Amino acid sequence: MRLTQLLRKLAAVAGLLLCSAPSSFSADTLIWHTNQNRVSADIESLPLSRVLEAIAHATGWQVYVEPNTTHTVSARFADLPTGEALRLLLGRLSYAVLPQTNGPSRLYVFQSSMRNASRQVQPANLDGNRPGMHARIRNELVVTLRPGARIEDIARLLGAKITGRIDSLNTYRLEFKDEEAARKARAWLEEHPDVEAIDFNFTVETPPPIQPLGGDFTPAFTLKPKDPDGNCPIVVGLIDGPVGSLSKELDPFLLPPISVAGESPQPAELTHGPAMAETILRSVQASTPTGSSSVRLLPVDVYGPNGTTSTFQVAEGIYRAVNAGANVINLSLGSPGDSPILRQLIQTAAQQGVVFFSAAGNEPVTTPVYPAAYPEVIAVTAADRNGQIASYANRGAFVDIMTPGTSIVPFNGQSYLVNGTSTATAYASGIAAALADSNRRCPPEVVPTMRAHLPVPPR
Repeated sequence: MRLTQLLRKLAAVAGLLLCSAPSSFSADTLIWHTNQNRVSADIESLPLSRVLEAIAHATGWQVYVEPNTTHTVSARFADLPTGEALRLLLGRLSYAVLPQTNGPSRLYVFQSSMRNASRQVQPANLDGNRPGMHARIRNELVVTLRPGARIEDIARLLGAKITGRIDSLNTYRLEFKDEEAARKARAWLEEHPDVEAIDFNFTVETPPPIQPLGGDFTPAFTLKPKDPDGNCPIVVGLIDGPVGSLSKELDPFLLPPISVAGESPQPAELTHGPAMAETILRSVQASTPTGSSSVRLLPVDVYGPNGTTSTFQVAEGIYRAVNAGANVINLSLGSPGDSPILRQLIQTAAQQGVVFFSAAGNEPVTTPVYPAAYPEVIAVTAADRNGQIASYANRGAFVDIMTPGTSIVPFNGQSYLVNGTSTATAYASGIAAALADSNRRCPPEVVPTMRAHLPVPPR
């Protein structure tokens, strides 16, 4: 079956409306469509610092400005290319955008010379607020060091405990006695020559409860595993809670699990991780035109036995999954906190051909949820049975596609109803994996067709 025909069939089954959403903007807005290289703005009068923070937030770029550079931004335009937009926003100032091989692009803004643009700008909304600060873990910091520096020496000086580490990225999670100690440590670290970057750590929202239905109504799983027969084996990295054994039919599709948050026992009841694993593999079965598939699922536990996680652990989980060969990443989770370290890791992996699907969030709002709102991530919201956005689901401008928000999965002879944008994300990851596998393509090649045939109705 041709890829486009298969997606049309899936869209018809889900009752999705194939129409595109209009865009609009109002006073003091900056809309940056990085994938289309187009920018719209309506800014009456804002200081340069505020606009550079918003550019860093919208693009994911590392933005540097020459100290003591001032400029009042006043601009109104729609749908301009990036270069023209920057010229109108920055006025008389000089700038340079330099793509990076292993990281986000860098924007330098200066008056005299580019080498003097040395102060890094922290991402923030146009109103000056960093999103999701209420989700910040107040006694923690995430620190990235320059090569050769030792985190043990810095932690000892600060009286901090090292609770997480990604040594190959020189990035570490530090825990302090209280919020005041973390605040003082941040001020000290900002002046330390061995420190590359400092970030907050944010909590990731707890998955919603799963409802038992009574009885076993789950369709049979008949898909058979086969060996990969192309140059791009499809591995879905499930960044979630512990999965454990699913069933004799599904277990052959599971790779050995990875844990970044401690070992967890086999769940005694259905939890979020197994529910998402079941949904992904059943989506693969529904989207595979033959009776066999070489798709494999790599469970990565970022929750551990505690039931909670953070953006640092999610970043570590993604890093471990990509290094283990995952080229589709399922993130049925989210946080209001925008973590630059998580964003940079996703940007780097996306440049290497990894495709990300993430849940838009289970509130009927338009505010961004991360990592879904990052430009490199395909944000998935949930559809109801009428092909509209589900009443509980996020409908923000960052949302890319919509798939069914309900799944029925078995556990210990009983069926459970799983609702939410987490479920919709698992469906999307399964569709992408099956399409890539069935058509002997790498995951990025199927994304444009998914965007075209699984769009979000007008909001």
